[in-house]
Amino acid sequence: MASPLITLRATGTQLSCPKSESCLLDVLELHDVQVEYQCRSGYCGACRLTLVKGEVAYHQQPLAFINDGEILPCCCMPLTDIELEI
Repeated sequence: MASPLITLRATGTQLSCPKSESCLLDVLELHDVQVEYQCRSGYCGACRLTLVKGEVAYHQQPLAFINDGEILPCCCMPLTDIELEI
């Protein structure tokens, strides 16, 4: 099964998502995409992004409140191809 693709809506850039990475934040940093964050455990919520389409799975349930359509890349990975509002 192929690794999911991450599409950045603002530029249309598509990024590969290596299964070797532990979270989506690591994948974005691997591709030099700047995302603000304060932790890597789903607590603070600073890294919250809008998920335009696709599906992610959380390694642990985030402690920070997230609205429908938002994700915390510090503690999730894509299950399918995704599109992010960045």
